[in-house]
Amino acid sequence: MFKPDPFLLSLICTVLLATIVPCHGAAVPMFQDLAIAVIAVMFFLQGARLSRQAVLGGIVNWRLHLAILLCTFALFPLLGMGLHALFPHLLHQSVWLGILFLCCLPSTVQSSIAFTSIARGNVPAAVCAATTSNIAGIFITPVLTGLVLERQGAASGHGGVLAIMMQLLLPFVLGQVLQPWLGAWAHRNKRLLSMTDRGSILIVVYTAFSEAVVQGLWHKLPLSQIGLVMVVDGVLLAAVLLATTMGSRVLGFPREDEIAIVFCGSKKTLASGVPMANVLFAPATVGLVVLPLMIYHQIQLFVCAVLARRYAAAHDRLAEAEAVVERA
Repeated sequence: MFKPDPFLLSLICTVLLATIVPCHGAAVPMFQDLAIAVIAVMFFLQGARLSRQAVLGGIVNWRLHLAILLCTFALFPLLGMGLHALFPHLLHQSVWLGILFLCCLPSTVQSSIAFTSIARGNVPAAVCAATTSNIAGIFITPVLTGLVLERQGAASGHGGVLAIMMQLLLPFVLGQVLQPWLGAWAHRNKRLLSMTDRGSILIVVYTAFSEAVVQGLWHKLPLSQIGLVMVVDGVLLAAVLLATTMGSRVLGFPREDEIAIVFCGSKKTLASGVPMANVLFAPATVGLVVLPLMIYHQIQLFVCAVLARRYAAAHDRLAEAEAVVERA
């Protein structure tokens, strides 16, 4: 039986806390500065954890990595713009911005690798592809977000490439520079650092939703809108899963590579997405913008958990059949 992950429950509790006790007045700039600081620390630690081999390994299986990057940064935005063009009034304007922003984000790292491993896929390729997507996303996501939102007649707020580079890329690069000295320590304390990462996101979410609540978030967004966001997120995920599965087979990728493409190409990162939204969008809109991403995060975990188990079961049946043939 599938259980919601504890981080999602923490996110829900954080949103409830921001709804009941939002920060306001003199606390607002303090929390905004704290959010910037914890984001910088999070990306610094990500850089310190990431081995040089993983960073450089993205160029080896170029066909697989190109397929995943095209799914992440081309197919998703095209699907998002298509849905927006067909149903422009289905969602609140800021929620549509969140859907389009979600489509411009890079893939996840941990869950992409975990699901690829469960499904008996190409794990080394998934490690390199997910890492490449995340690093490329620091550059591509702000530019792509600006292009997509400009095409839809919207603005991406007060941020931009320079802000992303200063707040996210610079700490990441510094962590990479110090990786030879901090890497072993970071790997030994992986659980502690994971808690630090998640705590950083919770602080950013609390700050963003506090601002949104003060601006009248729940008056602008009825519960029916949340249901519609779930439908739109589900349609996006289903379309990409179908495209990555069929596309991999048409292009002749082996089954192990197909699995890596399916799981890396369909994911969107919450860990990097929330900090990027905090940089790219005005404080009054960040809460609404990240809501579709938070919902998509849980949907992708549930659906991909089921899909990974089905891939693994099919692999085991094939292995048993081959063993029977060999014994015969």
